[in-house]
Amino acid sequence: MDGWTAPSAIERELYEAKSRGDWPAFLDALARAELFLPQHRAAVDADPRQARFHPSPGGASLAVYTRGMLPAPDEHTVYLRQSLAWFANAWDDRDPAYLAVNPGCPAEAYLTTRPEDRARWRAHWDAATSWGLPEGAVHALHTGGPLHGPVAHGLAVGAHLAVSNGEFWNALAQHGNGYTRERERMRKWWGVTDGAGWLEALRQLQNAEAVSPVWEYALRVRRVLASDFAGPVDVEHWRHAAETSLRRGAERSAEPRLTPDGVTVVEPRPAAEVEGEIAGVRRLIGRIARYEQRFRADGLLPPDGWVRSVEGWDHGRASQMARWGVATRYGALEDAERGVLRAGEAARGAYRSWADFSAGYCLGRCLHFDEEEFGDWYASSLATHLTLTTDPASPWLNIPWR
Repeated sequence: MDGWTAPSAIERELYEAKSRGDWPAFLDALARAELFLPQHRAAVDADPRQARFHPSPGGASLAVYTRGMLPAPDEHTVYLRQSLAWFANAWDDRDPAYLAVNPGCPAEAYLTTRPEDRARWRAHWDAATSWGLPEGAVHALHTGGPLHGPVAHGLAVGAHLAVSNGEFWNALAQHGNGYTRERERMRKWWGVTDGAGWLEALRQLQNAEAVSPVWEYALRVRRVLASDFAGPVDVEHWRHAAETSLRRGAERSAEPRLTPDGVTVVEPRPAAEVEGEIAGVRRLIGRIARYEQRFRADGLLPPDGWVRSVEGWDHGRASQMARWGVATRYGALEDAERGVLRAGEAARGAYRSWADFSAGYCLGRCLHFDEEEFGDWYASSLATHLTLTTDPASPWLNIPWR
């Protein structure tokens, strides 16, 4: 036991309480922790609503694990997330005599399950002020997850979502919020229900195909202007350049083309369509400029900063999508590692620093969700950015961008 490093703050708190013999404190910590119940995957797939108890050989105990102690995912065993109160209510006298918490490690405990014990569990649950890892904070695995190197960098690219969702930023072999909840999240938010769908969603994010090409076009026009003129670009200059580019593109698309079959004449695009596209891009540029003004005021950009690209929103989500594939068993751990590495490479190719990347991620998220209301979507993006750029435990302050 000497020299044992707890995987996370959860297990460290449990171990310290156990070492002191302070069982009320142990139960307090356990009531705040998510408990993961092993299940046969085939049974869960057949009936996702049913949680089954699978006692140890001999039937004396039932094993559960806190988030940091979960074994690496395998093909046949999955885990369902429950609370201490759930176990107190689900247990009856026919069930095992002990609840085995994290068996096999120094923080293990075998809790008796008599009616008075279960009543005590419920009392600690009722007194708990939170459950699970707090959202909006940096959480890490101190063992079992990379803290440095290329894989850690790729995982840190997904840290925006890890922090906002209250998850370990560096858990590659992860179970998320449990097998059924992770599958439901993938179905609800991404329409993904199988391995092929996961691979396609990951491919689109890796290639930055999910963000609007119109957003990226507008920002690309400004990047070219900034490079050509070696300095800041006035909004009206930006708008005029975008309009000129769109008009030239429309003219070129209507020019006759020489093909193997001869000269092909192309009908010009309707004038109303071209003018509508130009008006939309001009409005978009104004919207981006107003977001950037707010970003500067709130410290998300430096006083003279601007956003290079919104592809970072896809890069960050690609890093997380790779991990979600493991949690849902739609992908293997090797696939997830390749996806995370590619997300890191893509982000480094598009941005110059963690802060630069974060500004692009936040702008993409706000353009999609916030609709210039500066409401919860904006506030949560800003809060996560500030956490990741200031918290000493943040991977962004401990892993070099390049």
